[in-house]
Formats: sequence, structure tokens, C-alpha cells
Amino acid sequence: MKTHFLFPNKFKKLGWLLFVPSFIASLIISIANLNIEKYWVVKVFAFTETGIMSQDNYFSVIQNSIVDEVLLFSLIIGGILVGFSKLKIEDEFTSKIRYESLVWATYLNYGLILFFTIFVYGFSYLNVLFFNTFTLLLFFIIRFHYLIYKLNKTSNDDE
Repeated sequence: MKTHFLFPNKFKKLGWLLFVPSFIASLIISIANLNIEKYWVVKVFAFTETGIMSQDNYFSVIQNSIVDEVLLFSLIIGGILVGFSKLKIEDEFTSKIRYESLVWATYLNYGLILFFTIFVYGFSYLNVLFFNTFTLLLFFIIRFHYLIYKLNKTSNDDE
């Protein structure tokens, strides 16, 4: 079976190394409401920067903490590598499970967005939007690996 759009299996380990620590760090920062603005401040190029009580800047170099950007970058790249790297044995059935897991995760993700859009307001909704950037991948990874685990467990029980 051809798997055109999947990464080689060896990328899955790198994906886990990026995804898990950045997910845990993001949760800790969010739950503990830590202020990360004073850490890892560097000069960055910004297409646009809008501050509270300051003038809008366009196409300029600004000072910015890049902790949140690095965490989000690691979450997304790690999630893509974990979710879309080949399994050691990749066949039509695993492709079917991958497809169904992706569809299920998409429905769940957008269902939650609709729910939170109705019931969450103000700056709290910005947290919803932030987490939404990687929850689709998270739901997909959980569902896909759970179904593969169940498949392997039933295969081992049959033997």
C-alpha cells in the first residue's frame, strides 16, 4: 500500500520529544497563570504588532518573549510528526483507522469550538482559540493510538 503523505516511522520519536514536553509546559503555564513575558526576550521581525495603549507597528523589528511561539511551534510540529508518521506495519486497515480518527477528531474539535463559542466570553475565549490550534491534533493522536492499541490487544489475545 502506498502512503504518499506520511512521514517515515523514525520521525515519530522526534514528534513525541517535541509534543509531550511542550504540551506539559503549555498546560502548566496556562493553569498556573504564569507570566512568561520576561523570559527569552529577543528581537524579532513582526508583520504587525498591536499593543494595548500603544501605536500599531507594521513590518518592524520588536522585542518579544518567544516562549509561547516556541511552545506552539513544538506542539504543532511534534503533533504532526506523531500523528502522521507511518507505523512499523502500515496497511489498509491502519489507513482506515487513521482516516476515521481524523474525521472523528475534526467533528469533536469543531463541536467543542461551537460549545465554547456559546458559553465562553472575553479574554477567556482567547485561551480557547489558543488551545484550538493544537487540539485537533491532540484528539486525533489520542483516538488513533487508542484504536491501534485496541487492535494490537485483540490481535495478541487471539494468538
